[in-house]
Amino acid sequence: MLSRVADSLYWMSRYLERAEHAARLVNVHLNLMLDTGGQNAERRWSRVLASLGSNKSFAPFDIHAVTHYLAFDASNRSSIVSSIMNARENARQVREQISSEMWEQLNRLFHETRRFTREETGEEWDQQPIEFLKSVKEGAYLFSGLCETTMNHGQGWYFIQLGRYIERAMCLASLLDVHFLELLGAGGEGPEPGDHLEWIGLLRSCTAFESYCKVYTADLSPDRIAEFLILNSEFPHSIRFSIHRMQEALQRIHEQSIASRPDRLERLAGRLKSSLDYSQIDEILAGGLHPYLDSVQRQCAQIHNTMHQVYITYPIEAALEV
Repeated sequence: MLSRVADSLYWMSRYLERAEHAARLVNVHLNLMLDTGGQNAERRWSRVLASLGSNKSFAPFDIHAVTHYLAFDASNRSSIVSSIMNARENARQVREQISSEMWEQLNRLFHETRRFTREETGEEWDQQPIEFLKSVKEGAYLFSGLCETTMNHGQGWYFIQLGRYIERAMCLASLLDVHFLELLGAGGEGPEPGDHLEWIGLLRSCTAFESYCKVYTADLSPDRIAEFLILNSEFPHSIRFSIHRMQEALQRIHEQSIASRPDRLERLAGRLKSSLDYSQIDEILAGGLHPYLDSVQRQCAQIHNTMHQVYITYPIEAALEV
Protein backbone atom coordinates (compact mmCIF):
# COMPACT_ATOMS: atom_id res chain seq x y z
CA MET A 1 0.00 0.00 0.00
CA LEU A 2 1.23 3.52 -0.82
CA SER A 3 2.37 5.39 2.27
CA ARG A 4 0.18 8.41 1.46
CA VAL A 5 -2.88 6.13 1.27
CA ALA A 6 -2.06 4.49 4.59
CA ASP A 7 -1.50 7.90 6.18
CA SER A 8 -4.85 9.26 4.96
CA LEU A 9 -6.77 6.19 6.16
CA TYR A 10 -5.03 6.36 9.52
CA TRP A 11 -5.77 10.06 10.05
CA MET A 12 -9.32 9.80 8.71
CA SER A 13 -10.01 7.29 11.45
CA ARG A 14 -8.21 9.25 14.18
CA TYR A 15 -10.05 12.48 13.41
CA LEU A 16 -13.46 10.79 13.36
CA GLU A 17 -12.75 9.06 16.68
CA ARG A 18 -11.66 12.43 18.09
CA ALA A 19 -14.88 14.09 16.93
CA GLU A 20 -17.06 11.36 18.45
CA HIS A 21 -15.13 11.50 21.72
CA ALA A 22 -15.48 15.29 21.99
CA ALA A 23 -19.19 15.16 21.12
CA ARG A 24 -19.76 12.55 23.82
CA LEU A 25 -17.96 14.61 26.47
CA VAL A 26 -19.84 17.80 25.63
CA ASN A 27 -23.17 15.94 25.58
CA VAL A 28 -22.55 14.27 28.96
CA HIS A 29 -21.48 17.51 30.65
CA LEU A 30 -24.39 19.50 29.28
CA ASN A 31 -26.68 16.88 30.81
CA LEU A 32 -24.75 17.07 34.10
CA MET A 33 -25.55 20.78 34.22
CA LEU A 34 -29.24 19.89 34.13
CA ASP A 35 -28.78 17.39 36.97
CA THR A 36 -26.76 19.75 39.16
CA GLY A 37 -28.42 23.06 38.33
CA GLY A 38 -25.16 24.41 36.97
CA GLN A 39 -23.21 24.00 40.22
CA ASN A 40 -19.44 23.59 39.75
CA ALA A 41 -19.92 24.19 36.02
CA GLU A 42 -16.71 26.17 35.58
CA ARG A 43 -14.65 23.51 37.35
CA ARG A 44 -16.26 20.74 35.33
CA TRP A 45 -15.80 22.41 31.93
CA SER A 46 -12.20 23.33 32.74
CA ARG A 47 -11.64 19.63 33.26
CA VAL A 48 -13.23 18.83 29.90
CA LEU A 49 -11.02 21.39 28.14
CA ALA A 50 -7.90 20.00 29.81
CA SER A 51 -8.75 16.42 28.90
CA LEU A 52 -9.14 17.46 25.25
CA GLY A 53 -5.71 19.04 25.28
CA SER A 54 -6.76 22.68 25.50
CA ASN A 55 -5.31 25.25 27.90
CA LYS A 56 -7.71 27.98 26.78
CA SER A 57 -9.31 29.92 29.63
CA PHE A 58 -12.69 31.62 29.64
CA ALA A 59 -12.96 34.60 31.98
CA PRO A 60 -15.64 35.32 32.83
CA PHE A 61 -16.92 31.79 32.41
CA ASP A 62 -19.49 31.52 29.60
CA ILE A 63 -20.98 28.12 28.79
CA HIS A 64 -21.97 29.27 25.30
CA ALA A 65 -18.39 30.33 24.56
CA VAL A 66 -16.97 27.06 25.89
CA THR A 67 -19.30 24.81 23.93
CA HIS A 68 -18.85 26.94 20.80
CA TYR A 69 -15.08 26.53 21.12
CA LEU A 70 -15.34 22.76 21.57
CA ALA A 71 -17.91 22.24 18.84
CA PHE A 72 -17.35 24.83 16.10
CA ASP A 73 -14.22 26.94 16.57
CA ALA A 74 -12.00 26.53 13.50
CA SER A 75 -8.96 27.76 15.47
CA ASN A 76 -9.37 24.73 17.74
CA ARG A 77 -7.89 21.83 15.77
CA SER A 78 -9.63 19.38 18.09
CA SER A 79 -13.10 20.93 17.80
CA ILE A 80 -15.83 18.63 16.55
CA VAL A 81 -16.27 20.48 13.26
CA SER A 82 -12.51 20.73 12.62
CA SER A 83 -12.08 17.02 13.26
CA ILE A 84 -14.90 16.06 10.92
CA MET A 85 -13.58 18.37 8.20
CA ASN A 86 -10.12 16.81 8.51
CA ALA A 87 -11.58 13.29 8.47
CA ARG A 88 -13.51 14.06 5.30
CA GLU A 89 -10.49 15.65 3.60
CA ASN A 90 -8.39 12.56 4.31
CA ALA A 91 -11.21 10.32 3.07
CA ARG A 92 -11.52 12.41 -0.12
CA GLN A 93 -7.88 11.71 -0.93
CA VAL A 94 -8.44 7.93 -0.76
CA ARG A 95 -11.98 7.55 -2.05
CA GLU A 96 -10.95 4.60 -4.19
CA GLN A 97 -9.75 2.74 -1.07
CA ILE A 98 -12.97 3.00 0.97
CA SER A 99 -16.47 1.86 0.08
CA SER A 100 -19.05 4.17 -1.51
CA GLU A 101 -21.23 3.75 1.56
CA MET A 102 -18.41 4.94 3.82
CA TRP A 103 -17.76 8.01 1.70
CA GLU A 104 -21.45 8.88 1.47
CA GLN A 105 -21.88 8.60 5.25
CA LEU A 106 -18.85 10.73 6.05
CA ASN A 107 -19.91 13.29 3.44
CA ARG A 108 -23.42 13.33 4.91
CA LEU A 109 -22.00 13.91 8.39
CA PHE A 110 -19.78 16.71 7.08
CA HIS A 111 -22.70 18.56 5.48
CA GLU A 112 -24.85 18.04 8.58
CA THR A 113 -22.22 19.68 10.76
CA ARG A 114 -21.88 22.53 8.28
CA ARG A 115 -25.64 23.12 8.55
CA PHE A 116 -25.34 23.45 12.30
CA THR A 117 -22.26 25.64 11.91
CA ARG A 118 -24.28 28.13 9.90
CA GLU A 119 -27.08 28.07 12.47
CA GLU A 120 -25.16 27.92 15.73
CA THR A 121 -25.05 31.65 16.34
CA GLY A 122 -28.00 32.87 18.36
CA GLU A 123 -30.87 30.78 19.64
CA GLU A 124 -30.52 27.81 17.29
CA TRP A 125 -27.51 26.34 19.09
CA ASP A 126 -29.01 27.12 22.48
CA GLN A 127 -32.12 25.16 21.58
CA GLN A 128 -30.58 22.19 19.76
CA PRO A 129 -27.11 21.32 21.10
CA ILE A 130 -28.15 17.77 21.97
CA GLU A 131 -29.48 17.20 18.44
CA PHE A 132 -26.16 18.27 16.95
CA LEU A 133 -24.09 16.16 19.33
CA LYS A 134 -26.36 13.16 18.81
CA SER A 135 -25.99 13.47 15.03
CA VAL A 136 -22.19 13.47 15.37
CA LYS A 137 -22.11 10.43 17.65
CA GLU A 138 -24.59 8.42 15.60
CA GLY A 139 -22.89 9.45 12.37
CA ALA A 140 -19.54 8.20 13.68
CA TYR A 141 -21.09 4.93 14.88
CA LEU A 142 -22.72 4.38 11.50
CA PHE A 143 -19.46 5.06 9.69
CA SER A 144 -17.69 2.52 11.92
CA GLY A 145 -20.36 -0.08 11.16
CA LEU A 146 -20.14 0.57 7.43
CA CYS A 147 -16.37 0.27 7.61
CA GLU A 148 -16.77 -3.09 9.33
CA THR A 149 -19.28 -4.49 6.85
CA THR A 150 -18.55 -2.90 3.45
CA MET A 151 -14.72 -2.72 3.22
CA ASN A 152 -12.18 -5.45 2.59
CA HIS A 153 -10.40 -6.33 5.82
CA GLY A 154 -6.98 -5.88 4.30
CA GLN A 155 -4.06 -3.63 5.07
CA GLY A 156 -6.06 -0.41 4.56
CA TRP A 157 -8.75 -1.57 6.98
CA TYR A 158 -6.11 -2.28 9.63
CA PHE A 159 -4.67 1.21 9.27
CA ILE A 160 -8.19 2.48 10.00
CA GLN A 161 -8.35 0.25 13.08
CA LEU A 162 -4.92 1.41 14.17
CA GLY A 163 -5.96 5.06 13.94
CA ARG A 164 -9.20 4.49 15.82
CA TYR A 165 -7.70 2.63 18.75
CA ILE A 166 -4.54 4.65 19.25
CA GLU A 167 -6.69 7.80 19.34
CA ARG A 168 -9.15 6.16 21.72
CA ALA A 169 -6.42 4.98 24.09
CA MET A 170 -4.82 8.44 24.22
CA CYS A 171 -8.17 10.21 24.71
CA LEU A 172 -9.16 7.82 27.50
CA ALA A 173 -5.81 8.14 29.26
CA SER A 174 -6.03 11.94 29.13
CA LEU A 175 -9.64 11.97 30.35
CA LEU A 176 -8.95 9.63 33.27
CA ASP A 177 -5.76 11.45 34.21
CA VAL A 178 -7.45 14.85 34.44
CA HIS A 179 -10.53 13.50 36.21
CA PHE A 180 -8.76 11.42 38.86
CA LEU A 181 -6.08 14.02 39.46
CA GLU A 182 -8.68 16.64 40.33
CA LEU A 183 -11.23 14.53 42.19
CA LEU A 184 -8.75 12.45 44.20
CA GLY A 185 -5.82 14.85 44.26
CA ALA A 186 -2.17 14.03 43.87
CA GLY A 187 -2.15 12.38 47.27
CA GLY A 188 -5.03 10.03 46.47
CA GLU A 189 -7.47 11.40 49.03
CA GLY A 190 -10.96 9.98 49.02
CA PRO A 191 -13.74 11.60 46.98
CA GLU A 192 -15.89 14.35 48.37
CA PRO A 193 -19.51 13.45 49.16
CA GLY A 194 -20.76 15.71 46.36
CA ASP A 195 -18.61 14.00 43.74
CA HIS A 196 -21.07 11.12 43.16
CA LEU A 197 -22.42 12.69 39.96
CA GLU A 198 -18.89 13.43 38.78
CA TRP A 199 -18.02 9.73 38.82
CA ILE A 200 -21.25 8.91 36.98
CA GLY A 201 -20.32 11.60 34.48
CA LEU A 202 -16.89 10.04 33.95
CA LEU A 203 -18.40 6.62 33.28
CA ARG A 204 -20.95 8.08 30.89
CA SER A 205 -18.18 10.01 29.15
CA CYS A 206 -16.69 6.61 28.34
CA THR A 207 -20.08 5.02 27.45
CA ALA A 208 -19.37 2.82 30.47
CA PHE A 209 -22.02 3.42 33.13
CA GLU A 210 -24.29 0.49 32.29
CA SER A 211 -21.40 -1.88 31.59
CA TYR A 212 -19.69 -0.89 34.83
CA CYS A 213 -22.88 -1.53 36.83
CA LYS A 214 -23.18 -5.01 35.33
CA VAL A 215 -19.73 -5.84 36.70
CA TYR A 216 -19.66 -3.93 40.00
CA THR A 217 -23.36 -3.09 40.52
CA ALA A 218 -23.86 0.57 41.42
CA ASP A 219 -20.92 0.78 43.83
CA LEU A 220 -19.11 3.86 42.50
CA SER A 221 -15.73 3.17 44.04
CA PRO A 222 -12.92 5.22 42.42
CA ASP A 223 -10.50 2.27 42.44
CA ARG A 224 -13.08 0.05 40.75
CA ILE A 225 -13.85 2.73 38.19
CA ALA A 226 -10.14 3.04 37.47
CA GLU A 227 -9.80 -0.74 37.19
CA PHE A 228 -12.75 -1.01 34.80
CA LEU A 229 -11.73 1.85 32.49
CA ILE A 230 -8.04 0.96 32.44
CA LEU A 231 -7.73 -2.82 32.76
CA ASN A 232 -11.01 -4.39 31.59
CA SER A 233 -10.24 -6.59 28.58
CA GLU A 234 -13.81 -6.83 27.27
CA PHE A 235 -15.12 -3.26 27.33
CA PRO A 236 -14.50 -1.39 24.03
CA HIS A 237 -13.78 1.94 25.73
CA SER A 238 -11.18 0.68 28.18
CA ILE A 239 -7.51 1.44 27.65
CA ARG A 240 -6.54 -2.23 27.73
CA PHE A 241 -9.10 -3.17 25.08
CA SER A 242 -7.92 -0.31 22.86
CA ILE A 243 -4.25 -1.26 23.19
CA HIS A 244 -5.04 -4.89 22.36
CA ARG A 245 -6.81 -3.82 19.16
CA MET A 246 -4.01 -1.41 18.33
CA GLN A 247 -1.37 -4.13 18.62
CA GLU A 248 -3.47 -6.56 16.61
CA ALA A 249 -3.75 -3.98 13.82
CA LEU A 250 0.02 -3.44 13.84
CA GLN A 251 0.64 -7.18 13.60
CA ARG A 252 -1.76 -7.53 10.65
CA ILE A 253 -0.21 -4.55 8.87
CA HIS A 254 3.23 -6.08 9.25
CA GLU A 255 2.05 -9.46 7.93
CA GLN A 256 0.74 -7.79 4.77
CA SER A 257 3.63 -5.37 4.32
CA ILE A 258 6.85 -5.62 2.32
CA ALA A 259 8.64 -3.38 4.79
CA SER A 260 11.52 -4.80 6.79
CA ARG A 261 10.61 -6.22 10.18
CA PRO A 262 9.67 -3.31 12.48
CA ASP A 263 11.39 -4.65 15.60
CA ARG A 264 11.29 -1.41 17.58
CA LEU A 265 7.62 -0.88 16.79
CA GLU A 266 6.77 -4.41 17.94
CA ARG A 267 8.74 -3.93 21.16
CA LEU A 268 6.97 -0.66 21.97
CA ALA A 269 3.50 -2.08 21.34
CA GLY A 270 4.29 -5.35 23.14
CA ARG A 271 5.68 -3.56 26.19
CA LEU A 272 2.56 -1.38 26.50
CA LYS A 273 0.23 -4.34 26.04
CA SER A 274 2.10 -6.37 28.66
CA SER A 275 1.98 -3.53 31.18
CA LEU A 276 -1.81 -3.59 30.91
CA ASP A 277 -2.15 -7.38 30.80
CA TYR A 278 -0.13 -8.01 33.95
CA SER A 279 -0.82 -4.93 36.05
CA GLN A 280 -3.12 -4.91 39.07
CA ILE A 281 -5.07 -1.79 39.96
CA ASP A 282 -3.70 -1.71 43.52
CA GLU A 283 -0.14 -1.72 42.12
CA ILE A 284 -1.01 1.09 39.70
CA LEU A 285 -2.61 3.18 42.43
CA ALA A 286 0.30 2.55 44.81
CA GLY A 287 2.75 3.79 42.19
CA GLY A 288 0.57 6.76 41.29
CA LEU A 289 -2.24 6.85 38.76
CA HIS A 290 -1.01 10.05 37.12
CA PRO A 291 2.48 8.71 36.27
CA TYR A 292 0.91 5.51 34.91
CA LEU A 293 -1.60 7.28 32.64
CA ASP A 294 1.02 9.79 31.56
CA SER A 295 3.25 6.86 30.61
CA VAL A 296 0.43 5.32 28.55
CA GLN A 297 0.06 8.55 26.59
CA ARG A 298 3.81 8.88 26.04
CA GLN A 299 4.10 5.27 24.87
CA CYS A 300 1.18 5.72 22.46
CA ALA A 301 2.91 8.81 21.07
CA GLN A 302 6.11 6.79 20.63
CA ILE A 303 4.20 4.05 18.82
CA HIS A 304 2.59 6.66 16.56
CA ASN A 305 5.97 8.23 15.71
CA THR A 306 7.65 4.89 15.12
CA MET A 307 4.76 3.65 12.97
CA HIS A 308 5.17 6.75 10.79
CA GLN A 309 8.89 6.12 10.45
CA VAL A 310 8.34 2.48 9.46
CA TYR A 311 5.33 2.76 7.16
CA ILE A 312 4.77 6.40 6.17
CA THR A 313 7.96 8.47 6.05
CA TYR A 314 10.56 5.75 5.55
CA PRO A 315 13.50 6.69 3.26
CA ILE A 316 13.38 5.47 -0.33
CA GLU A 317 16.51 3.41 0.30
CA ALA A 318 14.61 1.29 2.80
CA ALA A 319 11.94 0.52 0.21
CA LEU A 320 14.57 -0.47 -2.37
CA GLU A 321 16.19 -2.92 0.03
CA VAL A 322 13.15 -5.20 0.26
